[in-house]
Amino acid sequence: MDAPAFAILRDQLIERRHQLEAVTTASVAAGEIARLLQEVDAALRRMDAGTYGVCEGLRGPDRARAAHGGSAGPLLSGSSATGRAARLEQDLDLASRIQRELLPKPDTRVSGWEVAYHYQPAGPVSGDYCDVIPGGSGDLYFLIGDVSGKGIAAAMLMSHLSAMLRTLVSLGLPLTQLVERASRVLCESTLPAAYATLVCGRASAGGDIELCNAGHPPPLVIRDGTTVAIGATGLPIGMFCSGRFSSRNERLEPGETMLLYTDGLTEAQDPMGVEYGLERLSAVAVSASRLPPQGLVDACVGEVGAFRRAPALADDLTIMALRRSQAPVEH
Repeated sequence: MDAPAFAILRDQLIERRHQLEAVTTASVAAGEIARLLQEVDAALRRMDAGTYGVCEGLRGPDRARAAHGGSAGPLLSGSSATGRAARLEQDLDLASRIQRELLPKPDTRVSGWEVAYHYQPAGPVSGDYCDVIPGGSGDLYFLIGDVSGKGIAAAMLMSHLSAMLRTLVSLGLPLTQLVERASRVLCESTLPAAYATLVCGRASAGGDIELCNAGHPPPLVIRDGTTVAIGATGLPIGMFCSGRFSSRNERLEPGETMLLYTDGLTEAQDPMGVEYGLERLSAVAVSASRLPPQGLVDACVGEVGAFRRAPALADDLTIMALRRSQAPVEH
């Protein structure tokens, strides 16, 4: 573990200890809280001793070798290691399938809107968030986000965010209040370093869109052969428990499109390390604007893939296109 990550983890452990202390006296599960406090204290002691991350079963040369990144020898070899690897692969496959089930249906058509998306994890699971939720009075909520971190931890946070936002949408809250509540819950229920960028939008059957952009890359409105970027209206959710958010209004006429994406698109790099960037994305969006939403999304995926010229993604990639239909179409 590098020094910055080590320092962040240590700060998180100390913060979590303070939180546990605060609830010890009032909790009916005081015994469990005390056990958790002991585990946190033990982890902090191992950090101070320089043995954090080293298996307690290692002693002598094996402990020293493991502490410096060497082989753990027989403990991590043979059939036992093979079995653990197989179980881990099964767990990752299950997590991937569960995450795919959380995604919205492809090619959604509701209340005069058409939505298409592309969701591509860089590994077995993704920290990107993407959802389309029909609301009351014919409204349509569309959301795209990117949680902090990578791998399993990010995927767990994404699942937490998905369940939380679907619950809040069902309450019919004003959009800014919905995002503020989501931010507070995320801040209070996860580690201090956890946060997420998020675009939360609500589209009416008449073509009006209210948009709250919490620190996410700017969505693009495609109209009249050009694009307009919609910047952030607040910080990422989960950074501050009392964070406030504002929104802005847009109106899409029939045939106009809003394109949303995660930074896995604009920050993709070619073999020389040059980023794809917003300018290239805007050019592709305009050139493919007459295609149906799925065609527009596919064009963006194809262009960034040709730009990267690499088979594997360096970051999760999510793109969503929301278009106002020529006439209302019910799903």
